Amino acid sequence: MNNSILFDAPMLRSEEILVMADYIFRRLMKSLLTVFISITLTFLIIRLMPADPVSLMVDPKLSPEVQAQMRSNFGLDKPIYVQFGIYIANLLKGNLGYSFKTREPVVLVLLQRLPWTILLMLTTLVISLSVGLPVGIIAAKKRNQIFDRVVNVLITLSISIFIPFISFAFLYVFGYRLHLLPTGGAYTPPPSLGFKYILDIARHSILPTLTLFLGNAATIILYSRNSMIDVLKEDYIRTAFAKGWNDRYVTRQHALKNALIPTVTITGLMIGSMMGGAIMTETIYAWPGVGRLIYDAVSAMDYPVLQGAFLMLSITVVAMNFITDLIVAKLDPRIRLAGGRA
Repeated sequence: MNNSILFDAPMLRSEEILVMADYIFRRLMKSLLTVFISITLTFLIIRLMPADPVSLMVDPKLSPEVQAQMRSNFGLDKPIYVQFGIYIANLLKGNLGYSFKTREPVVLVLLQRLPWTILLMLTTLVISLSVGLPVGIIAAKKRNQIFDRVVNVLITLSISIFIPFISFAFLYVFGYRLHLLPTGGAYTPPPSLGFKYILDIARHSILPTLTLFLGNAATIILYSRNSMIDVLKEDYIRTAFAKGWNDRYVTRQHALKNALIPTVTITGLMIGSMMGGAIMTETIYAWPGVGRLIYDAVSAMDYPVLQGAFLMLSITVVAMNFITDLIVAKLDPRIRLAGGRA
């Protein structure tokens, strides 16, 4: 009997590894397909936009011959399927092209803006999780009490508020009326040195971070609350309480892990919505990130910059969803087993 167990244990571990490997492979293939579809749709949608990038960049008095030469230089005179083939070929070489407007390499343009967006989104995500998870869990444990009802009202308000509306309200109150916080940019020019520079960036980031925080924290609170309520109804939780275990131990050791699964999933999906919110937020607050870059590129019809920015956003969202899938599969083996059989 004992020998059978000893031989079976390695076989079970090997089977688990194979199932997990199959799950990862399937999710990876799905992620790559999603990125390719995103690249294709982005390329087509940008080129179907009515504005002409050459006409926006040059003096309309220039002769048609000069404008035609510029289109040729940008490769816009070729059929769209040829342009797409050239774009994919360059993409596989790591070449995202050059900005129509500044003639800088798109990679360099993105690398200059990306750190500012990462700073804004990471700060928002960390604060949202730090506030959202505890509040959601407490609200679940105090279901239908005053705290829970107040939280539900705040969730509804936070999710319903339109980003531009709350942004302009913050700017008016804290910037123009109270003069407590900067109204735009990431730092006060010229940039300072050392710790003073860090504090200056922190002050400038408060309003855009707070704007993104409201909706995201509300979403995390909502999902963590509802998930915890469902878990607390399970028979094994009732059994744990019946054995005399205290509330904190049951919550931490048994309820929290299962309650986190939907929250982890929505957090991964939330990255995409944060990207969309960042475009509006960075534009309103003049934050020099990728969101503001996309707005400027749309205004100038800068195809290469738009394609590069949306490619980067697509990869980021897909990568976060991929990582989220792996975390959820680790937390709940049933998911990876179902994925392995799919």
